[in-house]
Amino acid sequence: MLQPLADALALPLLLLLVVQAPPLTGARPSPGPDYLQRGWLRLLAEGEGCAPCQPEECAAPRGCLAGLVRDPCDCCWECANIEGQLCDLDPSAHFYGRCGEQLECRLDAGGDLSRGEVPEPLCACRSQHPLCGSDGRTYAQICRLQEAARARPDANLTVAHPGPCESGLPPPSPEPQIVLHPYDIWNVTGQDVIFGCEVFAYPMASIEWRKDGLEIQLPGDDPHISVQFRGGPQRFEVTGWLQIQAVRPSDEGTYRCLARNALGQVEAPASLTVLTPEQLNSTGIPPLPSLHLVPDEEVESEEGDDYY
Repeated sequence: MLQPLADALALPLLLLLVVQAPPLTGARPSPGPDYLQRGWLRLLAEGEGCAPCQPEECAAPRGCLAGLVRDPCDCCWECANIEGQLCDLDPSAHFYGRCGEQLECRLDAGGDLSRGEVPEPLCACRSQHPLCGSDGRTYAQICRLQEAARARPDANLTVAHPGPCESGLPPPSPEPQIVLHPYDIWNVTGQDVIFGCEVFAYPMASIEWRKDGLEIQLPGDDPHISVQFRGGPQRFEVTGWLQIQAVRPSDEGTYRCLARNALGQVEAPASLTVLTPEQLNSTGIPPLPSLHLVPDEEVESEEGDDYY
């Protein structure tokens, strides 16, 4: 007597757990609970089996950034999964869905396996080569460009050429881009200070430092000023530092990070204010800690040592 009653209640309870999926938009979908809801809806549909295909009854999918794929019954079109979304490693399964154009389902090994994190199947782009779009912007790979093209269909976005665009910026501004500006700083005499400047450009840019309105490239012959450069932290970027050891009142002024390549140059200023111990005591502000050009622990960039 109890088993038929349990069977009768099972499907309604399962249906109550399933919330209707929100309408698709041009935004990147989340791989969270909505994803699982779509999976459960697929399982319910498969439980009923595939009816005869009637394409005229299929709903038209909208906002599909990764293109279209056939549904589990190979009848209607539905939105494909985009890069970073969960997917089905088994092509015959239809729980998470199929990856879109230029994408494939792979196990993501980015988690910490030592902590018991289980690799998840995610859609990944087959190509990881940057390319230049017809809008003058650099895209990390073809999948990102296709997403942008489908999100803005009126822009008629296409591939201009393989490899990054000239400086990755839309015309008419092809010069380098300072993505991290130096900031204003103050300290007391005898302490060390450091300015940083991060630049994106293709071709790669060089970084120079100037003080005030002078065109003398630092450090010049001043032994208490030093500069350092390093590729990264992202591809096609370079970072430069200017360090002043044991600052003195004559070091006060405006310092400029100047980035240049064959296409042009840009600069970003930052000011240094130097206080004497007497001035500092009158303000009641504690002194800043001394800064060093090379930190005790090296910070690894996400691109490793592969810079361009």
